Amino acid sequence: MPIDLKLDDVLTLKKPHACGANAWRVYRLGADIGLKCDACGRMVLLPRSKLERRIREIRRGEETFKPRR
Repeated sequence: MPIDLKLDDVLTLKKPHACGANAWRVYRLGADIGLKCDACGRMVLLPRSKLERRIREIRRGEETFKPRR
């Protein structure tokens, strides 16, 4: 079952971005997930299947989730 993502969730991925940040904000949902780097503003699209393997933590407002594998 896919991980429940919502717009404006902040994801922490296993590897940092080239700019050094590891926080990404969700800006698009669907089969491909759109992410925007919180530090430099770079926007990328990743297939949901690849993204779900790379997620370490999900933050929604005051809540923090660690997805089960």
